[in-house]
Amino acid sequence: MEYYGRKPNYNFLHRMMFGMAEFYNGGAFVIINTFFAVFMTKALGMPTALAGTIPLVGKVWDAVTDPMMGNIADRTTSKFGPKRFYILIGGFVSALTFLILWLTIPTKSVVVLYIFYLIMYCLFSTGFTILMVPYNGLLPDMMDDYTMRARFSNVRMIWSTLGSMVCGLVPTFIITDNLNTALYLKCAVIFSILFFITSMVTFLGTWEKKKEPVKTTLAESFPQSVSVLKSRSFRLFLGLYLFGQCGMDFVSGMAVYYVDDVLNGYSNGYFTYLMAVLLISQLTGMLIWGPVMSHTSKRTTILIGAPVRLLGTLGLLAFSYEGANIVPILAMTALIGIGNAATLTSIFAIMADMAEVDELITSVRRPGIVSGMATFVRKISSGVSAAVIGFLLSAVGYDEVLANQGARQSVATQHGISMIYIMVPAILITLLFVVAVIFPLTGKEFAIVQKEIARRKGEVTSVITEEEKKICEKVTGFKYENLWNPEHASRFS
Repeated sequence: MEYYGRKPNYNFLHRMMFGMAEFYNGGAFVIINTFFAVFMTKALGMPTALAGTIPLVGKVWDAVTDPMMGNIADRTTSKFGPKRFYILIGGFVSALTFLILWLTIPTKSVVVLYIFYLIMYCLFSTGFTILMVPYNGLLPDMMDDYTMRARFSNVRMIWSTLGSMVCGLVPTFIITDNLNTALYLKCAVIFSILFFITSMVTFLGTWEKKKEPVKTTLAESFPQSVSVLKSRSFRLFLGLYLFGQCGMDFVSGMAVYYVDDVLNGYSNGYFTYLMAVLLISQLTGMLIWGPVMSHTSKRTTILIGAPVRLLGTLGLLAFSYEGANIVPILAMTALIGIGNAATLTSIFAIMADMAEVDELITSVRRPGIVSGMATFVRKISSGVSAAVIGFLLSAVGYDEVLANQGARQSVATQHGISMIYIMVPAILITLLFVVAVIFPLTGKEFAIVQKEIARRKGEVTSVITEEEKKICEKVTGFKYENLWNPEHASRFS
């Protein structure tokens, strides 16, 4: 097997180098989910319902760019490797577009502000797409082993958590006054540099199998992406991804409002304490759940972690009021972090296995298309979360004029904020657990999928058993005789 980039090496150093690009993915969205709405509502005075639609409208743009980027990555030929090439380009573009998201313009017009930040957000989303769609599709083209992929994914999630920790804590020391726009820009400059450096390390530390590019046109990007949804496992994976990530988006997106408007503890450093406990417990959980996942399955850790998250989330109900003791709140937050480590690690590890399931259905290997659809769903989850947060805050009577003046919200609004912070994630975590129960792919099933792909290619001559046929049908959602059909992936010429 020939490779682009460096010679394959599975030691810990190269796992760390592979995972470093996740610092951007894990960190950028923590900053955006935590501070972007606060930046627009508290610092700029934009209405919450209007501010919340900006990320959501930006996702409509993603509906165009993500499928196209996945197709482009699968079609590209480069001496660096097609996905590594776009990681190189995306490292520059994504760092720059993150920075411009926090620029300010001299206007008091809400309409002008809205249009400006909508454009800035779309540019940021494009930069994120160029980097993360190829990155999400890289691991299947680096290695085939189910357990080794889990180990690389675990280290990737450790970097995600480190990104979340740094991006969750450092901004709280920089943005000491959430009405000061200059502090947001200062924060953006620092993290743009960090995001660029970590992306370049991943480019330098990875490799990619040499293979023939997929022969499709850009016009086929959309039917190609939609065809991925024909896989039963991928549809269920999207459920895991959506419910798991949206739950944490609500935690990070509502955290400032919860601490500032419910607990009245932002000036006392409560937000820093909460984020520190959440992220340190999540990092600790990564170290715990990685070996558990390797010795059991990627689904098992979700089935354990989701109830832990739910217990911590519902436990906050008893302590969500002004003057509450911060210690039990931090204890519940630690449970949320430990549980999230289990679910997050598993979800990203499962993503790498979806390319094989898709290949068994279509006979075509297209990890770029698969990762493009997964990245699109991740952005949708973030955008929907931001929009729903904005609408729910408006529904409970959040007053942006009072917020811009630094005044307290009404008691009813404070109670409404606590309910949004607790009950919405609780519902999503419950749905995550339900989907995990019925998710059909573990190490045993994955080995059978790989064996059947090799048999179809003529690489092995073993006879498939009836039990293995049923497993292939359960995983893909297709009758066995209908597998390996290029028509399932639209047209290839």
